[in-house]
Amino acid sequence: MILDLTALADEHLAAARTAPHGRSAHLVMHDGVLRQTVIALTSGTSLDEHNAPPAASLQVLRGRVKLTAAGWAEELPAAALRMIPKERHGLTAVEDAVVLLTAVND
Repeated sequence: MILDLTALADEHLAAARTAPHGRSAHLVMHDGVLRQTVIALTSGTSLDEHNAPPAASLQVLRGRVKLTAAGWAEELPAAALRMIPKERHGLTAVEDAVVLLTAVND
């Protein structure tokens, strides 16, 4: 299966802009323990702190986000790719943003 990430980013950012909570997400790939999800967030919208899966990465497709965990925060611009910390963490859109979350769950 081939996906057009640009089209998915456009679609979900448009949906997030009209959603009451400023978010739109779609599971784009699921193969056993591997999951990939496109998540769009409008500026100022957050994903509250949550537990980390055993392994995960975050790729910023559009905009800018802030990844937070206990005692630290890191801003990630478009095109950034970062491992998700193993601790509880949250995500906030500094500006309208779309990310690709890749997670491996046991």
